[in-house]
Parts: sequence; structure tokens; C-alpha cells
Amino acid sequence: MNWLNHRVRGFRLVDLIAVSVLTLLILGVYGAKTVAGGERAKIAVVERKIGAEKARIRLLQAEVTHLEQPARIERLSETYLGLQPTSEKRVANLSDLPQVARTPVTGAVKVVDVTPDPLAGATPQAASPLPVPTQVATAGARQ
Repeated sequence: MNWLNHRVRGFRLVDLIAVSVLTLLILGVYGAKTVAGGERAKIAVVERKIGAEKARIRLLQAEVTHLEQPARIERLSETYLGLQPTSEKRVANLSDLPQVARTPVTGAVKVVDVTPDPLAGATPQAASPLPVPTQVATAGARQ
């Protein structure tokens, strides 16, 4: 008797093996599809995060562009620092640099008060010890 024609409970052995292999293939494809769906969801989440980060980068670049506008910087320097544009007579050529280096600085020098360091004059104090617990609770113990 040939093993291909061998019958088990009324079914040929080849038919039982083919159905088993087909069932395993169906389960394998279903499992692969499920895993691929999960991976697709993860990829979609990462792509959304990338899009959000790109939008944030564009927003920050626009903010930097606004903050670096020369007119704005000039207005702030005049308002808060008291700076003015350099006059024509203050511009020096390369050949004039040795003479400029020899001349002393004239004009009003603005004195700036330095904020003292609050910790510079403080005396170091010893750290106070931690309080000792009077009762120690044990895990799982009920009273």
C-alpha cells in the first residue's frame, strides 16, 4: 500500500497533510498581516511626530528671523544700551591703526556698578542632619 493512498479515519493522509499545511499558511499570513499593521501604526506615529517637529522648526526659524532683524536690534540697542550708529569721523583705515592705538581714550567713561555676589561674604554653615523617623513602616505590614 502506497503512503499517499493510506487512509486515516476515512481521509487520505496526503489530504490531511495538505489541509494542515494550508491552515499553517493561513495562520502565518494572518500573523504577518497583524504584525505589519502594528508596524504601520508605529510608522504613522513617528511620521506625525516628524511633521510636528518640522512645523516647530519652521516656527523657530521664523522667530529667529524676526529677532535678528537689523532695525529691531538697532532700536533695542538705542533704547536699552544707549548706543548710536558710528559717525563717519570714527571710521579708521588700516594705515591709521598705529596712531589710534597710541592715543588715549577721551570722553566720558560710563561707570557701571557691579552687583555683589550674595554668597561671597556668607559664612558656610553646617548642614542640619535629617530627622530620624520614630516609626519605620514595613512593606506589607498592617496594623
